[in-house]
Parts: sequence; structure tokens; C-alpha cells
Amino acid sequence: MTNTLPRENWGLTEIADRWSAGEALRQQIFGAATEKMLELASVQVGSRVLDVAAGSGESSLMAARHVGLTGYVLAADISPSMLNVAAEAAHREGLTNVETRVMNAENLALEPDSFDAVISRIALMLFPNPAKALTEMRRVVKPGGKVAVIVFSALEKNPYHGIPFGIVRRLGNIPPPAPGEPWMYALGDPRALEDVYRRAGFLNVSVRALTIQRRFPSAADAIRTMKNSAVDLRELMTRLNDAQREMAWTDIKEQLGQFEGPNGFEAPGEVLIGVGTK
Repeated sequence: MTNTLPRENWGLTEIADRWSAGEALRQQIFGAATEKMLELASVQVGSRVLDVAAGSGESSLMAARHVGLTGYVLAADISPSMLNVAAEAAHREGLTNVETRVMNAENLALEPDSFDAVISRIALMLFPNPAKALTEMRRVVKPGGKVAVIVFSALEKNPYHGIPFGIVRRLGNIPPPAPGEPWMYALGDPRALEDVYRRAGFLNVSVRALTIQRRFPSAADAIRTMKNSAVDLRELMTRLNDAQREMAWTDIKEQLGQFEGPNGFEAPGEVLIGVGTK
């Protein structure tokens, strides 16, 4: 059984609404890393940018602010509901340089050499064939253009997820994902991310780690958010019986309590930013 919700299921309006509600939190967690991704992709005024698996569009809108009125951003995703959220956000902000289009990351219906840069945030590790998706991104970027992505680093460097995943797998005797199986931490080893870039034919491949921080008013708020948004964890929880689930949440609450202090809940984390040149 797969360890992540198929991305096509993200088209459900319920999931899109939940994703939209978490926009501010994602910006707090990933905003600085997204700015670094845009910098590494050489996104600048006038650039044509493709955002693959754009979801509800936070990274697309950030790119649109960078490229200005003379630039263009195409937000592509397999989920129409997600893209509706992105389009509404662009409209609210008055960003007329953003277009949305339903598209599969592994089969981009776009002309070759048609974008100055391609970006993708917290998505590549969820694709069935990441190398194929990167090959498509390389095809549509111009010669000399860059493709930059953000993925989660190793699970042990992200205790907000690592602790709950470890507890649930232990209680349910659930084995870890098989090598190559799509899930949130499938590309957490920098060597794995470098490898898919090289298999896709990129030059000047580099991978760098960036620290992120998850902040909540309390551990209880952190767990409440986790219950509503951690799709992979919810899927794993379905494999436990009622008693095991109750024990799991008790253990999760106890262990995550170590990150609660006078400033509320603060858990460290890490992402990887990969970049390659066509």
C-alpha cells in the first residue's frame, strides 16, 4: 500500500479548502526557503516562470511579484480545485501576470524551451517518477535556464513529522516505505535528489539544506493542525485499531511536548533545495 494520498485525489474540494486555510502557516514555514528557490532559479523582472504542482499557488504568487508586469507565471497542477484557490488569490492581490492550467507534472503539455525558469515546491518526492517529471521540466525550460525544487530533508531532521510517523509505525508494526515509493520524505537524502537531477540530464546540479521552523501557540495547536493537514499520517493512522490510535495520539502529545516553551511550540525542521541548469 502506498504511503501517501494519490495527488489526483487532491482535486477534492474539501482538501483544497483545507489547503487554502493553511496558507499563512505554510508561508511562515516555507516562505524564506521559497525566496531562496526563486533566487537559485534566477527568477527576475520579466522572467517567464513555470510552477509545477503549484497547488494553491503561494509559490506562484511569490514568483509573480518578482517577475513584475513584464513577466509571466504559469501555475500548473493536476488539481482543478487547488488551482481555483490559486486563481482567486492572484485576483485578490491584483496579479494579472498569473495563469493557471491543469496539467500532469510528468507530461507537461507545453512547448520546449518556453520558460526562463521552472520551480516546484514540496511536490517532487510525491510523483511516481520524479526523474520523468524533472526531464519534462528540463524540456520546457530554455537552454541555460534553471529548474529549482524544494523537498523535505530526512525524516529524522523533521521531528514534527518524524516523531508521529515513528510512533504510528511502531504501534502498527508498519514497515517504512520501499525505496523509490512516493511519499513526503522520499528524496530526503541529498544524494537521491542529486541523482534524479542527473538522470534528467541537468548540468551544474547542486543541493543545499535550509533550516525551517514550525511555530504554534502550543503543542495542542500543533497537534490539532497535524490532525487536519498531515495526509500521510492520517493514512497511516487508518491502519491502527481504535486502541492503538488513542495510544498513538497520547504518545505523540507527550513526545512533542519537548518543543513547547515560553514562546509556545517551536520545532526545527529542514528542507533541501535542488537546482540544475539545462
